[in-house]
Amino acid sequence: MSRQLFRLINSQVKQNAKNAIENAPEGYMCEIKPRTRSLEQNALMWAVLTDLSRQVLWPVNGVKERLSPEDWKDIITASLNQENRIAQGIRGGFVMLGKSTSRMTVKEMSEVIEFAHAFGAEKGVRWSPTAIGMGL
Repeated sequence: MSRQLFRLINSQVKQNAKNAIENAPEGYMCEIKPRTRSLEQNALMWAVLTDLSRQVLWPVNGVKERLSPEDWKDIITASLNQENRIAQGIRGGFVMLGKSTSRMTVKEMSEVIEFAHAFGAEKGVRWSPTAIGMGL
């Protein structure tokens, strides 16, 4: 039996999943978990982060500079829940740890995007059409 994945959207799909479990060989595993973020959400998030990177100066080591979209992802994901996770760097300094967006649920990713939009609005960011979901 090969790997099977069921998006539990209706009673027929749920029944198919039950049948697959019943017919699975001993030792196989079953995992039920929330759906992770969509490709559309991921594209929207990167458009928002790109707009932030082009328009917002942010202090780094006491000097305001433009950050990469990747840097903004770390800042936004670490800031969303006022989470302060700081690791010591291997050769000194410190690293702020954010959360991986690829493992976020649809709801968590929506919160990241909403938080980034709110932050950008406070900073006067003019959103590109892609960053507001047009053209995705």
